[in-house]
Amino acid sequence: MPFKKITAFIVFISFLYSCGSQTHEVLETQIIPAPTKHTINKGSFTLNSSVGISYTKDFKISAEFLKTFIEEGSQIKLKESKSIAFIKDESISSAEGYSLQIFPNRIEIKAKTDQGAFYAVQSLRQLLPVEFENGTFNEDKVIIPCVTIEDNPQFKYRGMHLDVGRHMFSVNFIKKYIDALVMLKMNTFHWHLTEDQGWRIEIKKYPKLQEVAAFRNETLIGHYSNQPQQFDGKQYGGFYTQDEVKDVVAYAKSRFITVIPEIELPGHSQAAIAAYPELGCTGKQVEVATKWGVFEEIYCTKDETFEFLEDVLDEVLELFPSEYIHIGGDEAPKTRWKTCDVCQNRIKAEGLKDEHQLQSYFIARIETYLNSKGRQIIGWDEILEGGLAPNATVMSWRGTEGAVEAAKQKHNVVMSPTSHSYFDYYQSDNDNEPLAIGGYLPLEKVYSFNPIPEGLSKEESQYILGAQGNLWTEYIPTSKQVEYMVFPRMIAMSEVVWSKPEHKNYADFVSRLEYFHKRLDALDINYANHLFEIEGSLIAEGYQLKTLTKNKSIRFTLDGSKPSINSEVYSKPIPVTKNTMINAAVFNDKEQLGSIFTQTINYHKAVGKKITINVEPNKAYSGSGADGLINGISGSDTRYGDKEWLGFWGDDLEITIDLGEEMDINSIETRFHNGQGQWIYAPNEIWFKFQLADGSTVTDKINTQNEVTKNLVDINYIFTKPKHLDIKVKTIILKIPNYGIIPEGKQGAGNKAWTFIDEIIIN
Repeated sequence: MPFKKITAFIVFISFLYSCGSQTHEVLETQIIPAPTKHTINKGSFTLNSSVGISYTKDFKISAEFLKTFIEEGSQIKLKESKSIAFIKDESISSAEGYSLQIFPNRIEIKAKTDQGAFYAVQSLRQLLPVEFENGTFNEDKVIIPCVTIEDNPQFKYRGMHLDVGRHMFSVNFIKKYIDALVMLKMNTFHWHLTEDQGWRIEIKKYPKLQEVAAFRNETLIGHYSNQPQQFDGKQYGGFYTQDEVKDVVAYAKSRFITVIPEIELPGHSQAAIAAYPELGCTGKQVEVATKWGVFEEIYCTKDETFEFLEDVLDEVLELFPSEYIHIGGDEAPKTRWKTCDVCQNRIKAEGLKDEHQLQSYFIARIETYLNSKGRQIIGWDEILEGGLAPNATVMSWRGTEGAVEAAKQKHNVVMSPTSHSYFDYYQSDNDNEPLAIGGYLPLEKVYSFNPIPEGLSKEESQYILGAQGNLWTEYIPTSKQVEYMVFPRMIAMSEVVWSKPEHKNYADFVSRLEYFHKRLDALDINYANHLFEIEGSLIAEGYQLKTLTKNKSIRFTLDGSKPSINSEVYSKPIPVTKNTMINAAVFNDKEQLGSIFTQTINYHKAVGKKITINVEPNKAYSGSGADGLINGISGSDTRYGDKEWLGFWGDDLEITIDLGEEMDINSIETRFHNGQGQWIYAPNEIWFKFQLADGSTVTDKINTQNEVTKNLVDINYIFTKPKHLDIKVKTIILKIPNYGIIPEGKQGAGNKAWTFIDEIIIN
């Protein structure tokens, strides 16, 4: 059967009453992530207290998980029988693969390993009523459809990250987070434990890490880019004891989750240096960072620093049995190293070229130590700079270039690019979204992610181990907000890393997710529900509205009023020939679902014309492409990464707008984002070139007001011309030089600046 036919199901629940007992019948099934093969057969299996489980010690974890889930989730008590049988099957090729067959009188779970059987249990779990999740199922039996599922993951690394350095969360919540990974067949929890703003793991040999490094004096209020910056004046901090860490690791292991700890080095280490100033290059006392960003205080390359780190890692290794230890390696400014005698002498003594090679030396030395203990390192893609350590695995976050470079060098790679994996980015255009770091990463974009980058051969692609979603918590102080930011994007990522591309379909995923929300409700997970939001785009036929939820309608207005159940039903693109405001919402037969979508279209002279740009926007911030700059729609005032803003990293821009006819031009408006805390700088100048109807050209230049306190830099260029002349313009060219290299003392110093540009309005 075609995939759409066997997986695009809606779960219908019915309650049958027979002989005074209640029966809960599951008539059709939906599973996330989508299985490899999934067939609905005739008949059904009845789960009640006459059913039992049989298993050998090979399947102890998976069988006991299922037994506990059923008995704690319902009134059903299982016996020792072969109604549900766990069977070892060596013919299953993948260690994480499984076969799940439900017959009228028997359920068979076949796997090569306990882990594979465990994932079969997670699929079976999703065939049971959601009330099992919180122990509120009160009927005495469940009717489950007969199905055949054969399944195995696409990637062996399937993970989620959580930053507890900026804000930390309770052990109970960490376990809840792990439970979510379990349900979605993920297998790795990346625990980011140390940061400039806090050290979160007990190291017994160095008590000041608990006494000093674990606490900051206050915390930034609002966004980093807000000026003047304000602080709450309240001490913040804490740490996980080694007993708590052991508890988390054991809990995860019992669910086939590997916990990978991250101990940041050489950068993001200001908290540790605050506790032990001798670890830095200056030896001066510094404080645990109270705001976000990148700081110049990094570990010095003196032998004493390596002794400290080796001691720390020795205790970490006792707590974490994982093959990998994450050592960070990202965003390490070299400012202190450049003026440090010890570091400069180290460069000379080791025959190194520069500070980038010094970082490579630093990473390689740590790697050698960890290799001697039988462990491997993972680091962010900056560890490529100056030469990659011999056995290192690269976690690629700044795009795909690092991944491609590492894979071609035959190094393993975990994909985690900002474009598809940063769940601290905004996920909706709604103005009521909670404060986030910036960017824009909607659910569909996460789902569209292909972890295997372009440019790799089939052989090189084998070095891509998988992918993970990342959650950095600068702007996420509570566990409820963690849930809001990761759900449902984590669910989309689970299908990215488990399901093969040919088994993925976004519309089908949305249908399954709509029901899966009920399971999240039962688990008391505070997910973001944007399923009933509307997507709009300006096309040749007019303005197009769409929603992927099934059996719903879109109703809209054009007069500024709010849409209601009586408003016009959207059926085709809305013609746009003038300035227009569209209000729309999704409705079922009775009421509005979700929030109101509003789009204002400024029908200026360039709308629908031809535009070209000399370079492609960065893949992470490609918006609606070049056409999005003249589609009449302005981007968000706060979210530079939405579909209307275009982002370019270090590029000089030349934008050509062909009006297609001769026009009178009065002015040109546009704007640039200026979030310097995110390495985003408005240009210092803009050149305008006008090609006139008679073939001649007019060139002009303006300087921008690039002030640090302004998050947006507005441009309003007046095209002046003698009144007695009839000057008409056919083509407009904007030349926009990149700001250049970010200066010392600024976030991202030494890196290329980003340019973010919004709608170009021609009046």
